[in-house]
Amino acid sequence: MGYRLSHIPLRLATGAFILNSGLGKTSLDEGSAGYLQAMASRAFPQLSQLEAQQFGKALAACEIALGSALLAPFIPSRVAGLGLLAFSAGMMTMYLRTPELTMEDGIRPTQDGVALAKDSWMLGIALSLLLDRRKK
Repeated sequence: MGYRLSHIPLRLATGAFILNSGLGKTSLDEGSAGYLQAMASRAFPQLSQLEAQQFGKALAACEIALGSALLAPFIPSRVAGLGLLAFSAGMMTMYLRTPELTMEDGIRPTQDGVALAKDSWMLGIALSLLLDRRKK
C-alpha cells in the first residue's frame, strides 16, 4: 500500500475536494478563466502571458491530476504530499500577495480573503503527509 491507514482520511477529503474543483473548471467560460487568471497573475505575474482559456485548462488539469494522485492508493503519501505542498504553497502565496485579501497585518483574512485563507488546511495536510516518518 502507498500510504498508512492514518493518511486515508487526509488524502480522501483533500483529494475529493481538489478533484471536484478541477472537474468543475473543465468547462470554464472565457470570463471565469480570465478572472482566475487575473487573481493568480497578481501573485505570479508570468501567468498573465497565457491566454485565459489556456490558463483555465491548465488549472483544471493540474487540479484533476493532484486530486487523482491523492486518491490513488498506489501513489506514495510523500509523492502526493509534495504535489499538495506545491499547490497549497501557491494558493497561500496568492493569498498573501493580494493586499485586499488580508487585513492590515497581512495575515488575517478580510471577508474577500476567507475563501483562500481556508486553503491553509491543505498546507497542513501536505506537511503531515511529508513529515510522518513512523515505521510501517
